[in-house]
Amino acid sequence: MDLKSKREDLDSESIERLTLVEVEGVALTSDTAEKWGRIWGFQARPDDLLICTYPKAGTTWLQEIVDMIQHGGDPEKCARAPIHQRMPFIEICPPMFARLEEADAMPSPRTLKTHLPVQLLPPSFWEQNCKIIYMARNVKDNAVSYFHFHRMDQGMPEPGNWDQFLAKFMAGKVAWGSWFDHVRGWWEAKDRHPILYLFYEDLKEDPAQEIQKVAQFLELELPESVLNRIIQHTDFESMKANPMANYTSLSPLVMNHAISPFMRKGTVGDWKEHFTVAQNEQLDDVIARELGGSSLTFRTQL
Repeated sequence: MDLKSKREDLDSESIERLTLVEVEGVALTSDTAEKWGRIWGFQARPDDLLICTYPKAGTTWLQEIVDMIQHGGDPEKCARAPIHQRMPFIEICPPMFARLEEADAMPSPRTLKTHLPVQLLPPSFWEQNCKIIYMARNVKDNAVSYFHFHRMDQGMPEPGNWDQFLAKFMAGKVAWGSWFDHVRGWWEAKDRHPILYLFYEDLKEDPAQEIQKVAQFLELELPESVLNRIIQHTDFESMKANPMANYTSLSPLVMNHAISPFMRKGTVGDWKEHFTVAQNEQLDDVIARELGGSSLTFRTQL
């Protein structure tokens, strides 16, 4: 079924907000949990590239950067389809996304996407020694972005108000589980597997340096002219205006950009507009407890 047909199907019926179901102690959306056996058995290939993030940590930004690197900085090649069709999201099940079946049928080399924590990644990715690019974003901005995403994505669980959502977020009672477990698990895994671990804040501060890191990890040369094209094509305003990357190709019954755009601000430090002093102090205490024994540190402002 082509994208237009998928959209027409969705326009004819509303979608229901999903509930959360625990899989191995991690909260996942009910549609993902129902198909967990099939997802766990996904067959990776040795030349697969996997892009992994906690939700709303710059996933689409990183996907577009990778696609531009892979296609020599040619924006026309990256406009061949919406991003969710170009890079299958291996554990998501709605019909408008490229799914497991489409991933299976894709020719190699494939670039795939996941939000799974390290312990739930299908074992074939480890067995095939696939390259993985992980990007992490500071917890405060990540929580704010995830809240607004829940508001606009009509399939995500009902977020409640900001105070209610933040309490659930800090407790790990949101889809894909605890932010702390997620970023720490992948940080520790990079010492055992071919994982490039990036930080959203670094990419905002010095896109040229971080994009070159990605290219080197992929063993691809990036001439300065191509690098500059990629930087320009993937800056926030360009991404926000790009219908192949901003999710406006989906029905508003799925993602309602009138509530909040999929690409909202793309800044570092927006959390200050949302957190009360008490919430900030409470989260700082959780950060100290959860990441205190780790070498993992984050910047919450630039």
